[in-house]
Amino acid sequence: MLATKYEAPSNIALVKYWGKYGKQLPRNASVSFTLNNCKSIFEVCLSDKASRDIEVQIEFEGKDNPKFAEKISKFFKTVVSDYPIVEQYRFNIVSANTFPHSSGIASSASSMAALTMCLEELQYGTPDIQRASNTARIGSGSASRSVIPRLGWWGAHAAQPLSSNEYAIPVWEDVDEIFHTYHNAILIASSGEKSVSSSLGHELMNNHVYGKLRFQNAQQNIIDLYGAMREGDLEKWGEILEYEALSLHALMMMSHPSFILMKPATISMIEKIRGYRDSSKLPLYFTLDAGPNIHLLYPKSIETAVNEFVINEMVPLCENGVWIQDCVGNGPEKL
Repeated sequence: MLATKYEAPSNIALVKYWGKYGKQLPRNASVSFTLNNCKSIFEVCLSDKASRDIEVQIEFEGKDNPKFAEKISKFFKTVVSDYPIVEQYRFNIVSANTFPHSSGIASSASSMAALTMCLEELQYGTPDIQRASNTARIGSGSASRSVIPRLGWWGAHAAQPLSSNEYAIPVWEDVDEIFHTYHNAILIASSGEKSVSSSLGHELMNNHVYGKLRFQNAQQNIIDLYGAMREGDLEKWGEILEYEALSLHALMMMSHPSFILMKPATISMIEKIRGYRDSSKLPLYFTLDAGPNIHLLYPKSIETAVNEFVINEMVPLCENGVWIQDCVGNGPEKL
């Protein structure tokens, strides 16, 4: 029996991907930290079958998940030309996340990255990261960055000659070493299901009154933010980081129909973070994905002080006191 097992991490975008076209192609370039602790684990076993119909059975955290199996089957249909193995065998999958269900961390990036790495090994023997990034993108746009270690850039941009809309590239070697070990405290403001999915949010950017301006703005923001990372300028980096996060949510509020994903606890956290930064003069800055939860980013050197701040000031605002400690990681691993 052919089998393999991989884990792949989630990632947190610093410059956001919000708006797409064609086959999961981005309207603007994005860059993200690859995380270390928040991962999806996929164990894939192949068994013989009689027909060439795609057959997927998946067990997620101990339970059969037909809805997830249907999503994977649709994904397989789009990549069968590169992975004919998906028609040749029945896929029996056991999967799990290392982070709590409904913790507000998007698992589509980590799960599609882990599944793609399994496909790569089963089809080709040795995974090719560029091809894997291209394939993972089809399942989930941000998954293209989850196969990249530490810092991944996705989207064609004149400032990165090797960049592409079809796959992400590693760019961590060119930034200041302080970012190689950056930490991320994930503060759970709400674990409830989002009122508007990310897929619909992307779709609403197609006719957004500020859509074209946003894409132009993001293309400049990524130059400025990446430049600050190369120079080790934490203050400039943090200003752009927070501007990007709040711009993302402003776009949601200005969509038709309008929607708001931040919660009262989100606003309270932002106010406390800014107050603590002003008083402590420590370089800790926040970002948000398309949801209510705060990602607090800071250098490893101030971990002790930030943990004390989080425990004393942030945990009382977190839903059920839940928060997750994470840091920059090295991408997928074979288990």
